[in-house]
Order: sequence, then C-alpha cells, then structure tokens
Amino acid sequence: MTISTRGAAKAPAVLVLEDGRSFRGRAYGAVGETFGEAVFSTGMTGYQETLTDPSYHRQVVVMTSPHVGNTGVNDEDPESKQIWVAGYVVRDPARVPSNWRSRRSLDEELVSQGIVGISGIDTRALTRHLRERGAMRVGIFSGNAIADEGMLLAKVRQAPEMAGASLSDEVTTTEVYVVPAIGEKKFTVAALDLGIKGMTPHRMAERGIEVHVLPATATVEDVYAVNPDGFFLSNGPGDPSTVDLTVVQAVLARKTPLFGICFGNQILGRALGFGTYKLKYGHRGINQPVQDRTTGKVEVTAHNHGFAVDAPLDKISETPFGRAEVSHVCLNDQVVEGLQLLDQPAFSVQYHPEAAAGPHDAAYLFDRFVSLMEGQRA
Repeated sequence: MTISTRGAAKAPAVLVLEDGRSFRGRAYGAVGETFGEAVFSTGMTGYQETLTDPSYHRQVVVMTSPHVGNTGVNDEDPESKQIWVAGYVVRDPARVPSNWRSRRSLDEELVSQGIVGISGIDTRALTRHLRERGAMRVGIFSGNAIADEGMLLAKVRQAPEMAGASLSDEVTTTEVYVVPAIGEKKFTVAALDLGIKGMTPHRMAERGIEVHVLPATATVEDVYAVNPDGFFLSNGPGDPSTVDLTVVQAVLARKTPLFGICFGNQILGRALGFGTYKLKYGHRGINQPVQDRTTGKVEVTAHNHGFAVDAPLDKISETPFGRAEVSHVCLNDQVVEGLQLLDQPAFSVQYHPEAAAGPHDAAYLFDRFVSLMEGQRA
C-alpha cells in the first residue's frame, strides 16, 4: 500500500476488480493505492465497528448502505486500536457529520490512519457483481497511482488471495492482558486472541468473568497457567485451514468448557474433524437470520465471515471428542452457524453475539457459556 494524505477530496480514483471490471469515482480517505479481497457489508449502521474489526484485515469493504459517515467518528465505539480494513468503498459520504459524540469526520479518520478509499461509485452494481461472480481481489487507485492505467489490473492479480492466508499472527495481541470482571468475580476465562473485538471480553466481564486475553501463539501451558474455568476462541481473519489445532484439541481433551465465535467456530469444527470451505461471497452485516436448532428460535444476527464449516445438518456426528451436532443454521442458505458437543461442555457459533452495533438477539450465548462453567464447577 502506498498513500498520501493530501488532496483526497479532489483526486480521481478507480476501483479495479481482478476479473477486469472497473468503477471510477473520487478518492475517499487517503490518496494512493491499496489491495485486498473485495467484500460487501449490508449493515445500515456500525461503520466504525466494521472498520476496526480485525476480522476485516486485508479486505476491501464495500458498504451497501448508500450514506456513510453521518455520525462521524467517536473515541468510544472502536473494536480495536486501529482501522483494519485494507480499503473502503462508499457511494455518498456525509459532507457534514452530526452526532453529539462525534469528534471528527470519517474521512479525516481514514486519512489519519492511511486508509485508501473511493466514493461516488455505483455500490449497488458492484455488490451485485460480487454476488454473481464471488468475492475477488481488488485494487483502489487514486492520485498519481492511476497514471499508468495499463498496469492496474496486473497489480491486482499479483495481490495475495484470501484462501490459504494465515493472518491471525498479524492481528493478535503481542502481550497478555486482563479484562477484569465487572462486579463480583465468578469465573476466569482464557481467551485466545485470533483477532478479538473489544466488546467480546466486555460482554463476558458483565457476567462476572475475568478474561485473560492471550496471543494467538499461546501454548497449552500458557492457557492453563491462568487456571481457567473456561476457554474462549475469538473471531479473526484468514483461512481456518492454516491454524494449528494443538491448543484447542488439548482443551477439548481436558474437557474445559469451551466457547468459540466466528473464526473460533471454524477452528472448533476443524478440531472435531470437520472440513471448512470458502463461501462464494460470505455473510457480512447485521441482519442475518439464524435458527437456534436447540430451541427452535430465530435470531437476527451480526456476521462477518467468508469461510464456513462443512458439517452434516441431518445427523449427529462422531468425533474424537464425542458426539457433535449442528446447533445453529443460516436460514438464507443453510450454512452451518453453530456447533455443540453432546458429551462435554463445548459449543460455538459462526456469528457475533457481542454485536456492539447490531441486534442483541444472541446475547444469551454468553449466559450459556456461564452455565457450562457452573456445571463443570459443580
């Protein structure tokens, strides 16, 4: 990525997909060039949480909502310490943000963090193209970066693909940190940071859990050094087939209560012996319908995943750690959205029950995790 922070409002820009289709607009954020996987998010709100979600590392996010930036940027809502998206695509950015918590405009924030974006393009056409052709590599070029137009497509096709990408080590914490329980401490949880969002340990802290957030490189010894009552597998970017399963399988072997979300669901699935595969264009947004098959209830949920677990929907499976079943399923396309073990305390979901910007239908899953730890302690 090469960037400049000057002249963004006036600079012409072009978005080039790896299949050769292009869209012309204006620079939004920093001026320069950037590359990543083109994906779209259907959320009508929560752009600040989207931008700072580490799961979007090396992805260029297309917003289907036409007006973005209306509420500016504040210092309370980020899910991490930086913007992680590789690039940002909007149709009509707000000219003047308006919100009592706003500290600066979204454009200013993108410039300050060097995020190259584009505005003024037909994001509806781009989204339909990605739905038909699938997520693909993309480049955004603005300012001097578009001087040699003949080379732009070649540059896009030289960018790395998401399949086979190992990215957890690029987004994880470098040091262990602790999120204290709010009120009385009831449990201790070791959380493996594969790209964790800030709201996740907060939701556990609200339930009296002291969360020890460990780097993705943590060993089994590191996990049990904190004497955990439970183990948590976080969300994160990249291909789940690249992750070492040693720690997860050791936790399962010891029957420590386990809860995973998003990337953590895929990792649990692989640890149980299921495969994973790349979705055509993934689920990203805050309006995805999911059925909890254990209760029959339907939840509106927040998603951000491009890979899924390949597990049978119609039967209970035998795994090295006992019987497992699909606990949640997406009602749009029947994608596996959750797993649970029947013979020991472990479960996971593919979506985001912490949902800082979005529905809170799935918040009960943190209570389910607490119940597992209570049962194990008893």
